[in-house]
Amino acid sequence: MNVDANGKSYNKTMLVLLLLVGTFCTILNQTILSTAFPTLMKAFDINTSTVQWLTSGFMMVNGIAIPVSAWLSSRVNTKWLYLGAMMVFEIGTIMSFMAGNFGTLLAGRLVQAAGVGVTMPLLQTIMLSIFPPEKRGAAMGLSGVVIGLAPAIGPTLSGWILINYTWRDLFGMIIPIVALVIILGLWYLRPILPTKKSKIDVLSLILSTIGFGSALYGFSEVGTYGWGSSVVISTLIIGVIFIALFVWRQLVMKEPFLNIRVFKNGKFTISTLLSSITMMALVGFEMVLPLYLQIIRGMNAFHSGLTLLPGALMMGIVSPFAGQIFDKYGAKNLVVTGFTLLFLGTIPFAFLTEDTSIAYIVILYAVRTFGMAMVMMPATTYGMNALPTDMMNHGTAANNTVRQVGSSIATAVLVSILSNVTSNNMPTSHLKTLDPLAYGNSALSATLTGYHAAFWVAAIFILIGIIATFWLKDNKGGND
Repeated sequence: MNVDANGKSYNKTMLVLLLLVGTFCTILNQTILSTAFPTLMKAFDINTSTVQWLTSGFMMVNGIAIPVSAWLSSRVNTKWLYLGAMMVFEIGTIMSFMAGNFGTLLAGRLVQAAGVGVTMPLLQTIMLSIFPPEKRGAAMGLSGVVIGLAPAIGPTLSGWILINYTWRDLFGMIIPIVALVIILGLWYLRPILPTKKSKIDVLSLILSTIGFGSALYGFSEVGTYGWGSSVVISTLIIGVIFIALFVWRQLVMKEPFLNIRVFKNGKFTISTLLSSITMMALVGFEMVLPLYLQIIRGMNAFHSGLTLLPGALMMGIVSPFAGQIFDKYGAKNLVVTGFTLLFLGTIPFAFLTEDTSIAYIVILYAVRTFGMAMVMMPATTYGMNALPTDMMNHGTAANNTVRQVGSSIATAVLVSILSNVTSNNMPTSHLKTLDPLAYGNSALSATLTGYHAAFWVAAIFILIGIIATFWLKDNKGGND
């Protein structure tokens, strides 16, 4: 019998289903606007740097909220914390849906992000708590469907909606689903984690907010201003200083806001590194590949998203099976195989041409996501199994925070390398007048060189992950 924190029985299937559906809706919003920027720029008469705040602002608030989730989950009844986060997300979604100006749309996105920052780590903490160690791989495999599949299908779904409906429907379609999750949650969600009365450390909250907010903002602006920009450099320096102060404070506190000591556990640390590299390979790549498909191949947003859809579905299909294999055989062989597939599926992208078969790209991308699904949740579960139960909430918050920062770094690095290498290889402007055809060919060659460089760097990220797998223990479930 399944019993909650109050010793009362509950329907585990319905609880898990509501958590998965609700969190899927929230995480989907991370990427659903990526193909809608041109539409929104036209609708609100704004420029590129302004519209990007819908994503960079979302990531900032999301990254700020995740560390807070550890304290909230130990202080607030799990049922009401999840429902409260979903209600906050629903309010933000309604604001975005009804927005009459850009300011209201941005405010709605920031409100949404506050809810997402709580639901994402809370899903993992609850899943780890309600399943025994020998079944956690399968449970986290289901979480992997949400965490991996939702952001992967966002661009495709967004492109389809924009072709057939309006940008408002990107938010409108989510409103009734989240409302249903909230209503059913009143009956089926239960308090799972034990809670205790503890005061929030205001100084930790301030340091965390400034540190992670500033760092995430700095990385998000690299694509716009470049690494040499005073805005980027100053915000990154401020971010590093305040994150260092935040870490120091957590280490000297008796009851830390976010328990950094989880990183003293070698298995947890290596698992966080591996899952973060996988997320970097996913998010950074998903920023660059659609640009190639749209700029070099001339696809529209929907068709470029459709090209990535089989790979996205592959992640959703493989994640649950990868979790079951983890429960039976452990992490090492699974993760090593996954990283190998991820590496082999990435290298050919560094040799793309303007005529590369789209079917070839679809297959390669599917191989990459197959490998990702074999790494992401098994690596995470391996690390979580090494932590005591009362540290799960801090572990998931720390893991998700590092993944979020890692994703921002990957996106910033790949986009900046793409733009810098392209501009450095561009032909001189006077060639455009002397020989327009030669200029066009040289410009295309320069752009392809930029994409090749970005894909090579993505492969280097993955190679670091392969090296890191040497520190994995070959034991079942990540336990000694």
